[in-house]
Amino acid sequence: MTSPGRLGIVGGGLVALMLAPVLIVGLLIGGVAVTQPSETKVDASALPAGAARLIPELERVLGARCPELPLPFAVAHINAESSWNPHAYNPEGRAAGLYQFQEPTWTSAGGTSWGTAPPPAEADVFDPVRHLEIAVPWLCANLRTVRAHLADSGKPVDPLDALLVCHIAGCSRVTGSASGIPTAGEAGCDSSCAQTITSYINRVRTQAEQLVATPVPAALDGLPAPAPFTGTSNGCTAPDPSSTGCLTPATHHALEQLLHAFGAPGAGAPIRSFTCWDTHAWNPSSDHPRGRACDFFPSRAGVFPEGAELANGWRIAGWLRAHAAALQVRYIIWQGRIWSPDSPDIDGWGRPYTGGGIYDINDATGGHYDHVHLSVRG
Repeated sequence: MTSPGRLGIVGGGLVALMLAPVLIVGLLIGGVAVTQPSETKVDASALPAGAARLIPELERVLGARCPELPLPFAVAHINAESSWNPHAYNPEGRAAGLYQFQEPTWTSAGGTSWGTAPPPAEADVFDPVRHLEIAVPWLCANLRTVRAHLADSGKPVDPLDALLVCHIAGCSRVTGSASGIPTAGEAGCDSSCAQTITSYINRVRTQAEQLVATPVPAALDGLPAPAPFTGTSNGCTAPDPSSTGCLTPATHHALEQLLHAFGAPGAGAPIRSFTCWDTHAWNPSSDHPRGRACDFFPSRAGVFPEGAELANGWRIAGWLRAHAAALQVRYIIWQGRIWSPDSPDIDGWGRPYTGGGIYDINDATGGHYDHVHLSVRG
């Protein structure tokens, strides 16, 4: 959380900048609350594992203290700040916790002074539930403040974007700029400041859109959740049961977990056959010769699946997507579509698959209609 003199983006991977002093606006001004739909959920598969445990707590606090703050936006905001690490600490900005509050702002919001740098491990700023209970009302006060200012001034910016400006650069950047988002030369913001703010807003907004859960075209009822991969990547060292080649430890783990969930391959089984390591001479950039990919066939190769086989393919792809974080999923290709944790859905599940100039996307195999392709990170 910004206090005078700081523009910090810790979890977002952007460089923290030191700016001229700015004024934090923290006064609670009444506004019309727009309650988010109670059925709004987020797909946490692409987030760090700890997020799934804490999102229900965030949802509880939002419902009680700030119903106008959309859950996907709040989830993406925390991810940009701390990557959902409750003990995140930025020594440059001396910011701590999920929302990366500096000590003066934290104590103003109602938290306890920590007195040391970094704060002690038992500090309430590092307690994730307590952090949310203190941080969310403070953010909501700023949201209501900027909403009132934008309504009075007629500035066109979305209040949620203005809230992000408040968070990393101070609310004076909102009140002192023509639109509510400063450009270079406005409100004491130089070109680097303006670019950082814009990039931060775009990052949070894009991920918030990606986090809105997308229905899978097949039910996943009865399928167990996988054990998350906890090892390290050390090259193509694990045996590939489908060939004489090798797999990375992460790929081998994903394969084991999927076969555990869907059962042994065979005719009439959800997975008819699978193949992983391959030289793929026609596609040198493929993950297969690196031991980082597997193909799962719900039907015979070269055949466009129908009926139960098509449904099985969707269950395989949907299960991999739902557990992308635990399985280190890089991307999935299926039914002429490609999905990755870093890209939003476009016109349905994933986005159109182009074949990369190598594959005939109208072919059952080239378009990945007869098999689900899984690529794994590491």
